[in-house]
Amino acid sequence: MTASGGGTSIESLLRTLAPQVLGAVVRQFRGDFASAEDAVQEALVAASLQWPQQGVPDHPRGWLIQVARRRRTDHARSEQARTRREAEIAIEYGQVVPPPDLDALPGEDDTLLLLFMSCHPALTPASAIALTLRAVGGLTTAAIANAFLVPEATMAQRISRAKQRIKASGVPFSLPDRDERAERLSAVLHVLYLIFNEGYTSSAGEALQRVDLAQEAIRLTRAVHRLVPDNAEVAGLLALMLLTDARRDARSGPDGEVIPLTEQDRARWDAALIEEGVALLGAALAKGEVGPYQLQAAVAALHDEAATYDDTDWPQILALYGLLEQMQRGNPMVSLNRAIAVAMVEGPQAGLALVDALDVEGKLAGHFRLDAVRGHLFELSNDPDAAIACYVAAAGKTANTAERDYLVTRAARLRERGGG
Repeated sequence: MTASGGGTSIESLLRTLAPQVLGAVVRQFRGDFASAEDAVQEALVAASLQWPQQGVPDHPRGWLIQVARRRRTDHARSEQARTRREAEIAIEYGQVVPPPDLDALPGEDDTLLLLFMSCHPALTPASAIALTLRAVGGLTTAAIANAFLVPEATMAQRISRAKQRIKASGVPFSLPDRDERAERLSAVLHVLYLIFNEGYTSSAGEALQRVDLAQEAIRLTRAVHRLVPDNAEVAGLLALMLLTDARRDARSGPDGEVIPLTEQDRARWDAALIEEGVALLGAALAKGEVGPYQLQAAVAALHDEAATYDDTDWPQILALYGLLEQMQRGNPMVSLNRAIAVAMVEGPQAGLALVDALDVEGKLAGHFRLDAVRGHLFELSNDPDAAIACYVAAAGKTANTAERDYLVTRAARLRERGGG
């Protein structure tokens, strides 16, 4: 045992280990996803109670796997007392699965295995992505609901139905073969994209970003890229993450306060990540199979390569968002980003008209980001009263403390200048 650490460090360690442990338990034992998840959750609870008092084990991942296996075995044994048939099922489910043929999956990464396994053929893509975000990303139901722009209760029902559908389908929750992995790749990339987004800008909590979550998304995307190095969209997603993450250190101040793109010290951007991302993007675009992740990466590259904010090539960014909007019709976040680009090229009023249209109906109606963008555009239009009202409205809707503080501060600054 190592010396016990603080509660926060143990919590962070458990959050990191959870998907790895779940992947190992699901991969090594026959059974439905729900029972494996229950066993892992019990192991995590046991660790959260014991480790602060007894110290973190020398091999915490192995400790968790062992406890989860034991809990799962205990549950199976309790079922044996019911009927002979249930006992036979429990015994069958308790058998260890022979080591699978990983078929070029790099490093026997249990989290990567779980990622592909969770995108189950019995599920719709939306349900598979939601379930995987819970299993792999460790996201709360509220965070997943926020990513899908649906109520939390709706998402909770969707995840519950997903587990039930896997169990009822009779299709094993097991390692997919090469062809199955190819079929599930699109859902896997979407999951990684959403995990990174939640890590880069957390939907709730005190901190602007969850660096551990963003870094895990990058790590897993690198692993997928090694698995399918010729796939242009995988490379595009990895490039997008690197080019975006390169700005991480400059996004917040010493007290965690948000620093907008317009005010960031670009010398603090990670030049190595930018160089790697641009190289990945260039190689992907050269394949001639342009997809949405590559287009978003191209936007990120234009931001990263501008020497100052005023040097940003907004006409080119607008053109890219136009292509992306055609490619992903009905995606309100793409339309919102395009509205910002329109404002920067054609003027704030043109952008405001597009933002207002998004607030009439659809998934983004009433979302705090619409008010936040309005505030920025009204500020550019020299309408401080309207900007203050929008910033205050946005602050009242966000669950992220850092973002709320930024919006409140923005409104306060405008008041000090004579607005409101």
